[in-house]
Amino acid sequence: MDVTLQLGSFVLPGPLLVLMAAAAFTFWIGRRLGGLRGREVQSLIWQSLLFGLCVARLVFVWQFGSAYLANPLDVLNIRDGGWRSDVGFIAGWLYALAQLAHRPLLKRPLLWAMAAGSSLWLAGSVALAALPGTGQTLPDIELATAQGTRVNLSSFTGAPTVVNLWATWCPPCVREMPVLEQAQIDHPSVHFVFINQREPAERVNAWLAARQLKLRHVLLDDNRQAGAAFGYSALPTTLFFDASGKLVSVRVGELSTATLAEKLRKIVP
Repeated sequence: MDVTLQLGSFVLPGPLLVLMAAAAFTFWIGRRLGGLRGREVQSLIWQSLLFGLCVARLVFVWQFGSAYLANPLDVLNIRDGGWRSDVGFIAGWLYALAQLAHRPLLKRPLLWAMAAGSSLWLAGSVALAALPGTGQTLPDIELATAQGTRVNLSSFTGAPTVVNLWATWCPPCVREMPVLEQAQIDHPSVHFVFINQREPAERVNAWLAARQLKLRHVLLDDNRQAGAAFGYSALPTTLFFDASGKLVSVRVGELSTATLAEKLRKIVP
């Protein structure tokens, strides 16, 4: 189950919250046990954390390397949420152990601090993974298309379906739209449904035409019925349903080609 915390316009995913809590706990323990060398311990913790994050990002980029070929600078766009946290965790520990060979006096406080923080991170990650699914399926909601006809969301059951909640005034929605359009072309067996939030058909049609975006299923949600049914109000939000209509994964925030490919693996055979 995907857990998020929304603070105004900011949305923090559950794994990030767990990582932040674990990092803060690690720094606190390191400072407490380090005594006069507390700042040295914290500095080494920072280095280990940053090294682990860099490795986690680079391994994800390597895994989905073809997705970054067209726009290599997207590697720096960490807002897309592409990480291999398990590899980064191991890399951070290896970096810390390697540094201890030159700083034996920091061994006890550093190892205790990292063990405490790692335990919290592992426990939080396991807890998130163990949360039961919502049981969400494609809801029985009828929405108008941008051309004025009516479509029921449940009618898309029978094929993998990607539902994107968006608006023309939302910058990350605008940035990710070409990525979703291309995915629609690359995966003809997947339904891509774009549900605009509370904007008139004239504005939506003009916006799509100005950007020459050709989207197959554009629906208008005047009252945010879909957002309420799914339980998400932040934009953009993209939900991934398998062929049976069951919700498999959710991405709150901007998608890149790579993170979209990662999500599609979960619903496309």
